[in-house]
Amino acid sequence: MKKTLNILAVVFGIVFVALAVYYWITPANMLPAFLPGYDVAMTTPHIKHGIASLVVGLALLVYAWFASAKKVS
Repeated sequence: MKKTLNILAVVFGIVFVALAVYYWITPANMLPAFLPGYDVAMTTPHIKHGIASLVVGLALLVYAWFASAKKVS
């Protein structure tokens, strides 16, 4: 169970980091409609959405790193 949780944390961490980059390089009117921040009238990228996605992704990766460490007796 613990190994599965670590694998999921790594996968979702990578997805969120990639999503952060996507938010930074794509204007808001070009985002898919299912992503938060989609706005037809806005032509600038969502910097804050990207930062939030990066923080979540890095937090998941750090969790997986610490959770996979060996226990010191």
